[in-house]
Parts: sequence; C-alpha cells; structure tokens
Amino acid sequence: MSEDTQVETPLPIGDRKTLLEPVTLRWFGTAGIAAIGLVLGGYLLGDGLLRAKDADRAVTVRGLAERDVVADLATWTISYSASSTNLADAQGKVRRDTDAIEGFFKDLGFPDDALQPTGANVSSFTDQGSTTYTVRQRLSLRTEDVERAQRAVAQQFDLVGRGVFLEEGSAMSYSFTGLNAIKPEMVAEATRDARASAEQFAEDSGASVGTIKEATQGYFTIEARDGESGGWGVSDSPYKKVRVVTTINFLID
Repeated sequence: MSEDTQVETPLPIGDRKTLLEPVTLRWFGTAGIAAIGLVLGGYLLGDGLLRAKDADRAVTVRGLAERDVVADLATWTISYSASSTNLADAQGKVRRDTDAIEGFFKDLGFPDDALQPTGANVSSFTDQGSTTYTVRQRLSLRTEDVERAQRAVAQQFDLVGRGVFLEEGSAMSYSFTGLNAIKPEMVAEATRDARASAEQFAEDSGASVGTIKEATQGYFTIEARDGESGGWGVSDSPYKKVRVVTTINFLID
C-alpha cells in the first residue's frame, strides 16, 4: 500500500447512535429552522427599512381656494326708545315711531311679515323726586332680498324725517347661507392648488409627485371682501370672500 493512500476511519458505533437519536435530530431541526428564520428576518427587516425610507420621501404643502360671493340673507335689528316723566307719553311716542318704521319699510316694498317685534321693556330713573320713564322697543327685519335691504340702509335717515331716532347698535347684518353648495368644489380646487405646489417642489428636486399620504381640511371662513368692510351705520358687507386652506402630504416617487 502506498504512503499517500488515505484510509477513512468509520465513526464509532456509539457516536453514530448518538447522531441518530431523536433528541439530536430535533436539535439539528430546531437549529436549521432558527437559521432559516434569521435569514428571512434579515431579508424582511432590510426590505422594511427600504420601504420606510421610501415612505419618508414626501412633501407637505398647503392649497388655497377663494371665492367671491354675495350674501343671500339680510337681518336688521332696529332699536328705538322714548323717555318722559309721564309713562303714557313715552308709550305713545314709541307707538308712533313703530307706525313710522312700518310705513318706511312698506314704502320700500317689503311685505308685512318681513318686520317682526323682538322685544320691549320699560325702565325708570328717579332724581330729586322726579321719575323718568324710558320705553324701549326692538324690531327685526329679515329678508332674502339683499338689494332691497341695501336700499333700506341707504335711506335710513328718512326715518329721522319721520321723527324716529335709532339707537346705537341698530345695524344691518348680511349672511351667506349657501356654503354647503360650494364646499365640494372649493375643496377640490384647494387640492389642485396643493398638488401644483407639490409638483413644482418635486420638479426642482428631480422627482415626481405620487399619491396623497395624508390630508387635512382647514376651516372655511367667510369675511368681507378686501376694502369692502362696510361704512358708517353698517355692521357688515353683502360682498363676501369665502376661503379654505387644505394641508396635504404627498408621496414623492
């Protein structure tokens, strides 16, 4: 036999029996499963990190939508009073003023039910034994005829000629009640405005805009248009500006 010839030495019978024992086989099986789990876990972890990194590629922008509208409801609270040391005289003056105010609105073409009483009270003040009574009356005009209401405000000094003196706080208020009808269009417009800003940002970065990751709709605000906040004796303007701002987070591809 040559000196280079190698002879394999078989395992002792006792060692072979140990390898084939159930406990040993379970140990090798468990170790194999653990190794496979580590490999898969590492792969999933790496893939998750890559996906998390991609998710971080996002931009948050704001979109604005504005719309000019005209009020569709006008309300005017009219307060007036009369004072006298004789209660009956004060009451009589208030009744005459009420008739004059009703005639004023009738002449302007308002229906009778457009003007409604909203309250009245009587107060007294005594000074050096003399008591003065003050009778106060409040009427409220409510109409959807905004143009006619504007004419009434413009001619309110005609009431002075009829002997009626309006108290401070007697002012017209204009409201826009059609917000729900224009909300969907304005939200869509604000979203388009936000996407345009995101696309500009992405273009400058050499990327493209993906889907929306998160969006928040701001509050709708209704204010007087710029420079149209009303004049003396008018608490509000019929010319409104509706505004909404949305905040949107876009994914960047």
